[in-house]
Amino acid sequence: MAVCPACDVEIDVDEFDVEQGDELSCAECGANLEVSTVLPVELTLPGDDQDDDLGADEPDDADVDEPDHAEEDDSDWEA
Repeated sequence: MAVCPACDVEIDVDEFDVEQGDELSCAECGANLEVSTVLPVELTLPGDDQDDDLGADEPDDADVDEPDHAEEDDSDWEA
């Protein structure tokens, strides 16, 4: 049995009839669901990234300033 992440209703999904990435609808609440794992069958809401475990106080990759190596100081270099 899989569980709808939107309404917590159990949904009978046969793991042999679905593949990871398949889209289903919850018969109870009508939510669009995606099969995230097959054994056991787990459902997620599309766009809900379960792999994104960053906390609110942790910066994501877009917020990290990395040094730009193209603008190195060449004043110590002699010709």
